[in-house]
Amino acid sequence: MAFGAAAQTSLVDWVNPLIGTKNIWILHGRTTPFVTPPFGMTHWTPMTRNSRINELLYYYRDNYIIGFRGSHKPAKWMGDYGHVSLMPGIGEVKTLQEERKLKFKHKHEISTPYYYSVNLKTKHGDIKTEMTSTERCGIFRFTYPEGEGPYFLIEARTIANHYLGINTDSCYIQVNLEKGEIVGYNEDRNSAGTGPEVPNFKGYFVVKLSESIEDFGTWDKNFQFPNQQETKGQYIGAYIKLKPGTQTANVKVGTSFISIDQARENLEKEIPNFDFESIKKQTKQTWENYLNRVQVEGGSKNERSIFYTAMYHSLLFPRKFSEYGRYYSSFDGTIHKGESYNDFSLWDTFRGQHPLLTIIAPDHVDGMVKALLQMYQEGGYMPKWPNPGYTNIMIGTHADAVVADAIVKGFKGFDRDTAYAAVWKNAMVPPYQDSTDSWWNDRKPTKHYEARAGLYWYKKLGYVPADKTAESVSRTLEFAYDDFCVAQVAKVLERWEDYEYFKKRALNYTNLYNAETGFMAPKNADGSWHENPKAGFTEGSPWTYLFCVMHDVQGLMRLMGGKKAFTKKLDKSFRGILRYIHENEPGHHYTYLYDYTDEPWKTQKLVAKNRRTKYHNKPFGLNGDDDCGQMSAWYILSAMGFYSVTPGHNVYAIGTPLFPKVTIHPDPKEPEVTFTITAKNVSRRNKYIQSIYLNGVKHNIPFLKHEDIIKGGELIFEMGGRPNKEAFKF
Repeated sequence: MAFGAAAQTSLVDWVNPLIGTKNIWILHGRTTPFVTPPFGMTHWTPMTRNSRINELLYYYRDNYIIGFRGSHKPAKWMGDYGHVSLMPGIGEVKTLQEERKLKFKHKHEISTPYYYSVNLKTKHGDIKTEMTSTERCGIFRFTYPEGEGPYFLIEARTIANHYLGINTDSCYIQVNLEKGEIVGYNEDRNSAGTGPEVPNFKGYFVVKLSESIEDFGTWDKNFQFPNQQETKGQYIGAYIKLKPGTQTANVKVGTSFISIDQARENLEKEIPNFDFESIKKQTKQTWENYLNRVQVEGGSKNERSIFYTAMYHSLLFPRKFSEYGRYYSSFDGTIHKGESYNDFSLWDTFRGQHPLLTIIAPDHVDGMVKALLQMYQEGGYMPKWPNPGYTNIMIGTHADAVVADAIVKGFKGFDRDTAYAAVWKNAMVPPYQDSTDSWWNDRKPTKHYEARAGLYWYKKLGYVPADKTAESVSRTLEFAYDDFCVAQVAKVLERWEDYEYFKKRALNYTNLYNAETGFMAPKNADGSWHENPKAGFTEGSPWTYLFCVMHDVQGLMRLMGGKKAFTKKLDKSFRGILRYIHENEPGHHYTYLYDYTDEPWKTQKLVAKNRRTKYHNKPFGLNGDDDCGQMSAWYILSAMGFYSVTPGHNVYAIGTPLFPKVTIHPDPKEPEVTFTITAKNVSRRNKYIQSIYLNGVKHNIPFLKHEDIIKGGELIFEMGGRPNKEAFKF
């Protein structure tokens, strides 16, 4: 079955974590069916493959399971770290993944956000494995067939990555009979080498079981050491044999980045006993509480499932990284007091997922911004893609956007002077040897953090030159947008001189517009156009980045020759093959750009088309990489009827609603405050807005302010089957 078999009596029953787990050629959501509460520190998932960069833990097409992991892997292109895995077995103990793997069928699989179950085939009969979790801990229930030799493995494993050699003693495990537990740690970081070292890093774990240990041992690869209590190595573990005839065993696991003692404390606080069902019920209710922050009415069953699955994906990250008032810092290697989050996929999520969280999870926004600022204080810069320390993944410093968006929307639970110091440094201090290191390629092996690579030249020339720094055009455009975000922070803090400086610098995108070709183009340091007009782009082409000026759409129009010329070029981008690519993030706002022209009905048409064609309630139902919830966030916002074209600005562009009614609860502390979106006569055909009323007053512009939503009220759409070109006044 695709997801939980129970009737959809609650919102969480609509979630299908298997959406995006099946690839068709290159189209793949690259999601993993995680069991965890929202923003959980450790995610639990079945493993059909061993994770590494470019390799996920679970692929729907696979038919064997090799283990069940407490994972910290956020996305396909990022690494896992500090993980621990378990695997049940019966009969002869087999430790190697290729030998211990067991076959399964999807019809015997249940996947929900709070519970996973599967039957594993053995020659003695099925082993039923169930798991549920809390924020930092997991609990398993293994049901063995009748027969001799039920056991389970605990595995700690370090995987060689693309960049570094391996410390052969990077994992440790110990069986402690006196305490009835198995403890250990794992130093694995798949993304090591893409940035500075992460000092003193370990992922700790404590395992306890409900049944007595009949026999035990440790192992190193395929070598087993009966009755040996501890071992170190690269690919090690422990095996625990249960009493013959044991049919059910509950096993709980605590995890920590602070210490084994902290992992034990986390386990005692979160799963004090072996009551599997109570933890399952608790985590289900937690998800239900979060999903109820947005209630949709009407629509098809598939549309509701896609919507609430998208909410599930958007509420997984960033992950909590603090443990009851303390956190390990991956930036200075020490333990601090306070709250922390990690795994910010900022190049992706600043566009839609973080703006979405300001609406559906505002109680986490201050903590997330504070975490970014702590990283700045502890490491010197805010990160681009922490995993869990600095990685030189993607371009730009879009933590600036997350900070600016929070500040302009009124969030105050962090120090604003520190916030400004952090965004200012991103914008003004070039990375190590920036003027002489000519490339700074994505994921280039280095011990230095690049921040805004090419910033030296950007400040000197007003653009990043193609003959000095890689991905120069994309960097210039994204730096200009980040400068806009810095300007917004300066404005709120009344730093007027800085505001004017960064406001002007945010126009640097104009320096790479080639009026002869009508595209953004790479330019050399001497001012000449680069010989290859397709050089200098990140994950795209000149078409991909042509409209990537989300902070100054009117200025871009003027640059292109006016509104009509802009609209004509926008039309071409949606007609050509591989011009507009919804499967990757740079173009997520493009469908909404018609709101800035005289033809917003084209936004309505294209938004409805992409919702319908790019998202499906099937394992292959999510094109492109979800990237920590960004692909999903686009769907949620677009289904509600608007999108964040310019994070760092408190305005959303209006698209077209999907459901007849959506009720948003924007403040979990005041659940009685609601913002209701009603779409009269909406249907697949009736996707065009005829008129809009906001709190009973006719709304004549295709934009909506953030405060309109959070203060509560009602937005009414009158929908029809043909464009109403008079719906808005320009």
